[in-house]
Amino acid sequence: MSTQSKRKTKGRIPNFEALTAIQADAAGIDVGAKAHWVAVPPDRDATPVRTFAAYTNGLHAIADWLKSCGITTVAMESTGVYWVPLYELLEAQGFRVCLVNARHVRNVPGRKSDVLDCQWIQKLHSYGLLRASFRPDIEFAQLRTYVRHRETLMQNAVVHVQHMQKALSLMNVQLHVAITDITGTTGMRIIREIVAGQFDPEHLAQHRDPRCKAKHAEIVEALKGQYRAEHLFVLRDALELYDAYQTKIAECDKQIAALLSKIQQAGPPDLPPPPPPARIRKKTRAKQFLPNVRDVLYRITGGADLTAVVGLAELTAVQVLAEIGTDMSPWPTANHFVSWTTLAPSCRITGGKHYASRRPQSAHRVAQILRMAAVNTSRTQTAIGAFYRRLAARIGKAKAVVATAAKLARVIFTMIKNRVPFADAGVGAYERQYRDRVVGSLKRRAAELGFDLLPKADSPIVTPPPATLSP
Repeated sequence: MSTQSKRKTKGRIPNFEALTAIQADAAGIDVGAKAHWVAVPPDRDATPVRTFAAYTNGLHAIADWLKSCGITTVAMESTGVYWVPLYELLEAQGFRVCLVNARHVRNVPGRKSDVLDCQWIQKLHSYGLLRASFRPDIEFAQLRTYVRHRETLMQNAVVHVQHMQKALSLMNVQLHVAITDITGTTGMRIIREIVAGQFDPEHLAQHRDPRCKAKHAEIVEALKGQYRAEHLFVLRDALELYDAYQTKIAECDKQIAALLSKIQQAGPPDLPPPPPPARIRKKTRAKQFLPNVRDVLYRITGGADLTAVVGLAELTAVQVLAEIGTDMSPWPTANHFVSWTTLAPSCRITGGKHYASRRPQSAHRVAQILRMAAVNTSRTQTAIGAFYRRLAARIGKAKAVVATAAKLARVIFTMIKNRVPFADAGVGAYERQYRDRVVGSLKRRAAELGFDLLPKADSPIVTPPPATLSP
């Protein structure tokens, strides 16, 4: 083929005549902010590509036109948040909607325009070349919206905590040095008194909570500052905004509690009560909106107590459940689930050679939650904690966190799918298992070299004492 012919064919949509369509009733939609481009098979309408306004009437017009064309399945790209209203409407109308990662479509070559995009998506979907992104059931999608909104409110509230701390520092009121958290009981009492016009350190220090580690004299010394009017104004505004966000968080907590109570009613009615917790936890933020959150999660998952997993608190378990739901059928195995969370290294093999296996860059919410949980396991006397410490000493803490998070993902997947409780053998059992594996490897290596590996007669085998077992 000449160079000129190559230039002519470069960038054209490939010829699909050799392929067989496996989904004849498929349509493709290119989602936009102002308009949506929709393509159906050429034999379904005289104008197989149409554009519709992004208004609500336009969304209903898309559904009506697709029904008139006999379409049963629709594929669309996940463009920003513009796809959400159309996705929900088509799903409610009975269409099977395939939400596609935009990266996966761009990886297939083709010309770039709105008309060709929707035709390209329709072609790929009709030949079964598109893989749908995961989206939980409608109730868990609602729970995910509430939980994510709550996280946003918490982040915005933290910004105003920083503003309060900055205003105090500008007045040389070193309250954050004397006490650990200025949003605790002692800190908030003192800040409210300062905003109310009380500047006497002795009087302010009387609001010290008995549980506060800082002494009375230390707090008095920290509260001696220069209370200037402009900084007090900033402090008052920051406090009011912080209180406003706390009110919104409380309202969001009520919505989460109501939805969790509704979801648990769909659980198995004859489920036995959950076993008592193996470790006593402090009062967490999750119990603020649902005191019996552990029992509710136990019934929602059908007997899988996620709060028993090492590193997962009640609020963390709610966040994980809101992201993945209780239906594990989208992932055939635990390894598929770990790969979906982007905690597994990529596998690139070409010509028998292994290329870079670095994990893909992603801001996956489940991965972020599990990485934080993995950090919490570092000081626990459990098998997962021993696993983290062994890897951290060998490959570093960063990689150990990812590996431990992947292990937690496998545990959660197995618990929810098989409805089994969590059981941790403890650090002692893990160390013995690891020692047996190392010794077995050394014996095999010695046998290959023609030697026998025997323990010393005068050096008995020392096994670590068993630790306190977690559930």
